[in-house]
Parts: sequence; structure tokens; C-alpha cells
Amino acid sequence: MQMPIKKLLERNALRIAIFLTIFIAFISLISVKGVHIIKVSNSDKLGHFFAYLLLSFSWLYVFRDHRPKKFKKLLIVFILISYGIIIEVLQNAVTIHRQADFYDIIANSAGVFLAAILFDKIMRIF
Repeated sequence: MQMPIKKLLERNALRIAIFLTIFIAFISLISVKGVHIIKVSNSDKLGHFFAYLLLSFSWLYVFRDHRPKKFKKLLIVFILISYGIIIEVLQNAVTIHRQADFYDIIANSAGVFLAAILFDKIMRIF
């Protein structure tokens, strides 16, 4: 018996959102000592943007049917932007090889805002 992707997503939406939240924290806070990363000026901002876009879509999907919709969406946006700021502060406070970057916070927030703007439009398509 095949399970359509939509049903699989519906059954696992919370697990996916939690996994992405933990995964972003993990990759943001691990030590990169000894790992040679090719730096292209501000290329990581695109990674931050898409990571938080995906994270936002996942949490918005989890709470898609909850009412009142606008309040839930604003709360999710506020929590995810706060999460991004906390991760940046933790990078500065608890890691040796990472530092907080204001532009990472901007990229994270832009991903969150775009997801909030597009979510309802995309959900109407599917």
C-alpha cells in the first residue's frame, strides 16, 4: 500500500518541525575546527535564509488548522525570530569557533517573514 506524500507529511509534521529545529541548533553550535570551509562573501546568508524558510514552513504546517489563525502565525513568527537570535547569541557565548552575526539574524528573519507571507498561498495550491 502506497502512502501519498501529503499523508506522510500530515502524519509526521510535528516530528519534521522538531527535527529541523534541533538540526539547525546543532549545525549552528557545533565546532567547525579542522573543517575547511570555502568562504564566499556572505554566501552563508543564503543558507540561513533557506534554513529558516524551511523551519518556518514546517511549524506553520504543524499549526495550520489551529484558530485563531493570525495570532498563531504571528506567535510562530515571533518565536522563530527569537529562536534565531538566541542561536546567534549562543554561538558567541558557548562556542569558541563561532561568533554572532547581525546579518545572520537578518537572513534568518527574512526567511521566517517570507514563509509567513507565502504559506497560505502555497497551502491553497496543495
